[in-house]
Amino acid sequence: MTPDELRLAILQQVRQYADSVLIPQPFVPGQTPLPPSGKTLHAEDFVSLVDSALDGWLTTGRFNDVFESELAAMIGVRFCRTANSGSSANLLALSALTSPQLGARALKPGDEVITAAAGFPTTVNPILQNGLIPVFVDSAAPCYNPTLASIAAAIGPQTRAIMLAHTLGIPFAVEEVRELADHHGLWLVEDCCDALGSTYRDRKVGTFGHVGTLSFYPAHHITMGEGGAVFTDDPQLAKLVESFRDWGRDCYCPPGRDNTCGKRYEWQLGKLPRGYDHKYIYAHAGYNLKITDMQAAVALSQLRRVGDLIAARKSNFAHLRERLAHLQEFLILPEATPGSDPSWFGFPITLTRAAGVERVELLRYLDERRIGTRLLMAGNLVRQPYFAGRQYRVSGTLEGADKIMADCFWVGIYPGLDTEKLDYLADQLGQFFGYGF
Repeated sequence: MTPDELRLAILQQVRQYADSVLIPQPFVPGQTPLPPSGKTLHAEDFVSLVDSALDGWLTTGRFNDVFESELAAMIGVRFCRTANSGSSANLLALSALTSPQLGARALKPGDEVITAAAGFPTTVNPILQNGLIPVFVDSAAPCYNPTLASIAAAIGPQTRAIMLAHTLGIPFAVEEVRELADHHGLWLVEDCCDALGSTYRDRKVGTFGHVGTLSFYPAHHITMGEGGAVFTDDPQLAKLVESFRDWGRDCYCPPGRDNTCGKRYEWQLGKLPRGYDHKYIYAHAGYNLKITDMQAAVALSQLRRVGDLIAARKSNFAHLRERLAHLQEFLILPEATPGSDPSWFGFPITLTRAAGVERVELLRYLDERRIGTRLLMAGNLVRQPYFAGRQYRVSGTLEGADKIMADCFWVGIYPGLDTEKLDYLADQLGQFFGYGF
């Protein structure tokens, strides 16, 4: 057999193997785990992964090129650059805005960045890592995002940027926030790690900000295991993101290619001698945050059925919300921001005062019944141990974040759950509050 024939035979066997191990198992109430999130694999994901492995290229390559192109097209932006995690994507997005190449618009140590107190740490950590000052604003159920008014009230003389996540896939009022940012000359970074496919006013999130980010951890809408992406319509920002991702170098040649600019030995930058090899000229204090082509191969396969994955999340959300509607005396159920259509990451629930129980009591009850739960990330970030002694500013009160910290949790609606499993979840919640099956 020729190498091409061998490859086809191997991939066919991989497909057969995947089909045999991906057969759904019967659901046994109280025994089968109901995780809040997880990967949803298909036989073609295995095939794509092995196909890339057979190239022997290993680092970023042909699969990544196609994935970046197709992901940019799906979101509706010009440029997309992958990274080794959503956290790294956030770091790259904000770090790019500190580049001296941006002139007077570059963020500098001591500048303020408005962000949400209730959320995931790596939306905020890049602010700290770049010597900037986070300015925290409040969030509250049922949408779990800061309001436009709270963001506007937080703007001060040192404010230079806004960096916010679309919490659990629920868009914040991003069109209005962008208008506010433009009015005050601020950068807007959209953390879309939970929100691939969410829309606001019929436009995908991530297309409103100057730069946006995604995560491809197994909990997210599509996965490559570990991975993320940064995307933008701005060619200068795309180049800066790539520089910070690729060791901070000034050269923009892709791996395995040289002299894309046609003047590799003609540059003179900084205090280097003229003709110093452009591949070894560094414009920024960067990192190596690239992915492997095997990661890209899995994500590319998943991206090509992302519509079905998003539709399943929306369907599961609608089913569970209907099933829990009779418990609204005890539970604040999630709602979409007006004008938005979330690609739901999870199903957040906040206990009301009428519930008469502490959250931990309910979480233990669900855990005993193999129903997985998660808190809304860090709760109120300023109360986290690692924030002790750090410099930050709070605008207004953080009463909503404290409520989220004390009484909120979320359950799963990812495509690995079906109506039978969601009905079991709803029944158990109903029983806890005194409603029979």
